Amino acid sequence: MHEMSLCESILDIIRDRAGQDRFSRVTRVCLEVGPLSSVEPEALRFGFDVVMRGSLAEGAALEIETPEATAFCVACLSSVPVRNRLDPCPACGSADLQITGGDDLRIRQLEVI
Repeated sequence: MHEMSLCESILDIIRDRAGQDRFSRVTRVCLEVGPLSSVEPEALRFGFDVVMRGSLAEGAALEIETPEATAFCVACLSSVPVRNRLDPCPACGSADLQITGGDDLRIRQLEVI
């Protein structure tokens, strides 16, 4: 389950920011998890609670936003929504798509004290 290592990386980022911005507690973490990111949100929630125990983010609320996945169609030069990487272009049916969004995991916001 790679979500545990992702949570450890999130905690590392939180610790780094705490050192830079001088906060001592995190009460809410808002993540953006793209539908094409290969991250399972429920596994991420479980891992988050486990990894944050005993840290400055213990007990923090976790919010997960899921943006729409998008791609650029090389054939018809359109930006289109997609559900998975192998979807054809909904506008022209071409398979020549380049993913432009929805394939990443990022920290959108931290609520801190």
